[in-house]
Amino acid sequence: MRDIKSRFPQINIHGFSPAEIWHFTKVFKMPVREVLVRLKEAGLGSLPGGGAEILVDRVRRQITRGKCMSDQWLEVCRQWHLLGGRGTATMMFAHVETLADRVEHLEKIRRLQDETGGFTAFICWTFQPENTQLSHIPKAGAHEYLKTQAVARLYLDNIPNIQSSWVTQGLKVGQLALFYGANDMGSLMIEENVVSAAGTVYHLTLEQIQDSIRQAGYIPRRRNVFYELIDDPPVETPATVS
Repeated sequence: MRDIKSRFPQINIHGFSPAEIWHFTKVFKMPVREVLVRLKEAGLGSLPGGGAEILVDRVRRQITRGKCMSDQWLEVCRQWHLLGGRGTATMMFAHVETLADRVEHLEKIRRLQDETGGFTAFICWTFQPENTQLSHIPKAGAHEYLKTQAVARLYLDNIPNIQSSWVTQGLKVGQLALFYGANDMGSLMIEENVVSAAGTVYHLTLEQIQDSIRQAGYIPRRRNVFYELIDDPPVETPATVS
């Protein structure tokens, strides 16, 4: 990270999920705050919200091996926020969890946001079962995804942005998500190797993303990872989606 920042100081390094940060504490035998301080000093700019899955330990024990538990994931985010850092929160659902587990997950995210205000956005997506040890679980459809995202928008009214997950749902459902609480379409991806390993592969160009936003009746805008608009404002400004 020091090398990247020395060569390209304008680049924000958005790296290492809370689950990975917690793993660092075990590998390097350091407190989580020290790990984060050292990473921040080296150039870490923001924290992606990966590895949250469902923040209920009973569920996590069923679907993960050796990954951090719920309070540990939340503590990484808490310490990062207390250092002035910002990041996203996520939820991967529709596998072994119950509806009550989803609500518990949202409540834990909401409480931490009330405490720190450090989450810039929330992103949820459905479990992609293909090529996993849970491939026997039926894949959830668009209705389940849209319904859950809409509930998340209502529940997490203290998180300013909800991101549509076209990466897992595809262009049309990603576009529909703009009517179910999302105000953000995510970003143009150079590479994706997580859900693609589970057989879900969607590729969109910048023009396709912008066109889908316009077709939904909104004006596309460009933002950075901190959700600050970085383009010139349009002449007319109805509701915008980044």
